[in-house]
Amino acid sequence: MTINRRQFLTSCGLATLATQFPSFTAQGQSPNTILKPPRLRVGDTVGLIAPAGVIDAKDVAAAQRTFADLGLKVKLGAHILDRYGYLAGKDVDRAEDLNAMFADRSIKAIIAMRGGWGCNRILPLLNYTNIRSHPKILMGYSDITSLLLAIAARSRVITFHGPVATSTWNQFTVDYIKRILFNGEAVTMQNPNNSEGRSFRVAPGKAKGKLVGGNLSVVSAMVGSPYLPSWHKSILFVEEIGEDVYRVDRMLTQLKNAGILNQIAGFVFGQCTNCSPGDEPTFTLMQVLQDHLISLKIPVWYGSMFGHIKDKFTVPVGVEVEIDADAGTIRMLESAVS
Repeated sequence: MTINRRQFLTSCGLATLATQFPSFTAQGQSPNTILKPPRLRVGDTVGLIAPAGVIDAKDVAAAQRTFADLGLKVKLGAHILDRYGYLAGKDVDRAEDLNAMFADRSIKAIIAMRGGWGCNRILPLLNYTNIRSHPKILMGYSDITSLLLAIAARSRVITFHGPVATSTWNQFTVDYIKRILFNGEAVTMQNPNNSEGRSFRVAPGKAKGKLVGGNLSVVSAMVGSPYLPSWHKSILFVEEIGEDVYRVDRMLTQLKNAGILNQIAGFVFGQCTNCSPGDEPTFTLMQVLQDHLISLKIPVWYGSMFGHIKDKFTVPVGVEVEIDADAGTIRMLESAVS
């Protein structure tokens, strides 16, 4: 009896592992070419999925109104309202919703409903070859960092660290979405000139490189896995919420000990929302950043408008940018969409 390759891999329990290391030339491109997803247009359909924490029907209804206001139609993942403990369904079902959205030609962008926890669990179940064959906008933040980085690394497709469907879609946030995802602009991200938008230089200078990053806890939890992009001469951006300063110290130490920090060309810390000093004696967050980053002799600044805040930049993962730590800017050097 003969069996084909997929049957053999399945019988050995390796079919899922095989998708982690795809060899492909999607759209006639070299496997090393980073693909830009097509831009959004009014009238397009976006797919909503729940790849992490549990959501409920009222969250879905609110999200549908949000996207209708942007002139977009909505298609829901088949398992979007599933519950499995604190997860929005079993791993295989949450992964299937994401795989199905990439395969569905009517879907032009995929938006996560919320973060929480769970995306790391589904990374081995994603079809990275199919994702590269059907590049499209994928957006979210917090725990969605896992998906953004894995797809950037394994499928070589630009992804977007931006609002989830349950975020506050105010004028500030929507403006950046329209300029980057609809208009295809190469924007300069600079905080508004008010007290909430203050940024702080940690180390001076400018640097160019590809943007890589997301939630600090998630990035540090992915160290050692095959789902992280190259750090060489990249611009690392991170954000965090609800962590004592010593935990931020611990996570940055992990990135340093893993050899990541000494590879990057620049560092931007967005917002560390509700990050308390913790028990006395302690360091400030600025002291921790200085301890870890000044010796690298790269530009570093804190306070960019991304993270667990209402006013958010849309930060493309994988695009070439220039950061200026003195001005507190992230300048895109190319469009993030085709």
